[in-house]
Amino acid sequence: MISTLKKEVELLERHAKILKLVMENQPVGIIRLAELSKLPQHKVRYSLRILEKSGLIKPSPQGAIITENAVEYIRKIKDEIEEIHKKLGEIAELIG
Repeated sequence: MISTLKKEVELLERHAKILKLVMENQPVGIIRLAELSKLPQHKVRYSLRILEKSGLIKPSPQGAIITENAVEYIRKIKDEIEEIHKKLGEIAELIG
C-alpha cells in the first residue's frame, strides 16, 4: 500500500521539477532539461508528455513553454499538497 503512494509522490515530484525547469528556462528542449534535472531523457520525455496532456506546457519550435494554466495549477497543487500532508499526519497519529 505505502509503496504505491511513495512511487506516486516521487512521480509527482519529478513532474513538478520538470515544470519548474520549463518555467525557468523556456523555451527548452528535452536534452537541456535532462542536463538541468540530471534525469534520463526518457523520463524527461514522459514528464513532458504528462505536463502537455495536463495543459501545463505546450511545444514550440524552440522547445517546451508553459501555458497560462500552469500558474493557476501551481497555486492549486500547493493547497492540495497541504491537505495531503495534514491527512498523512492524521494517519500517522492513528497508527501510533
